[in-house]
Amino acid sequence: MKNKEHFQFSTGVIAYPVFFVLIIWLVFWFEVRFGYNFSKYGVFPQTLRGLRGVVLSPFIHGDIKHIYHNTVPLFVLSTALFYFYRHIAWKVVFFGILLSGFLTWCIGRPSYHIGASGLIYVLVSFNFFKGVFAKHYRLIALSLVVIFLYGSMVWYTLPIEKGISWEGHMAGLITGLIFALFFKREIAKPKKYVWEQENYNEDNDPFLKHFDENGNFIETLEPEIDEEQLHINYHFKKENPEKD
Repeated sequence: MKNKEHFQFSTGVIAYPVFFVLIIWLVFWFEVRFGYNFSKYGVFPQTLRGLRGVVLSPFIHGDIKHIYHNTVPLFVLSTALFYFYRHIAWKVVFFGILLSGFLTWCIGRPSYHIGASGLIYVLVSFNFFKGVFAKHYRLIALSLVVIFLYGSMVWYTLPIEKGISWEGHMAGLITGLIFALFFKREIAKPKKYVWEQENYNEDNDPFLKHFDENGNFIETLEPEIDEEQLHINYHFKKENPEKD
């Protein structure tokens, strides 16, 4: 797969993140409008009923501040995912929700864990580590942007603030790292230069021919003489001058 087939903009790059964020806001609007509280459908660790939150919890948020702080980075990071990793984007989102939710269910405190922050940490972790591992200059640039924008989020994988599911954040961070190691196919590969190819022979490199065996620059090179040269022979024929 050629690199030019990656990094192509399409309507899905924007449409899918918008659609996902829209669903989250519609669920929140429904709660406010009709007076429901879906928190009980979140992840409740080590209980059979709490497993339903593995799928449902990313769509449930406690208040307007919670949903705002989640949907903005979710839109930015998922847009980057669908642009830079469009061939595996849905796999990262779908399995990221399942695995991060399940890990939260395994290690979380006995409380309802809700919100899309687990998926956000999956995207932060995956976008960062995959760019580093892939070694493609565009993906490395994405890693730097992600760490610049959201690098401080790593502190919230620790129990530093009451009421925040650091277990869900930790689960998302671990999941993203696992995916960065696992997904290797359909990723843009770094460009290989001539000297990195298997059939490279430095004796035939025209650039290295300008240096001697000690690394000193050779100012002039004697032109190579081909064994077979083209010889051109000219024959002159003397013409008699015309007389008046």
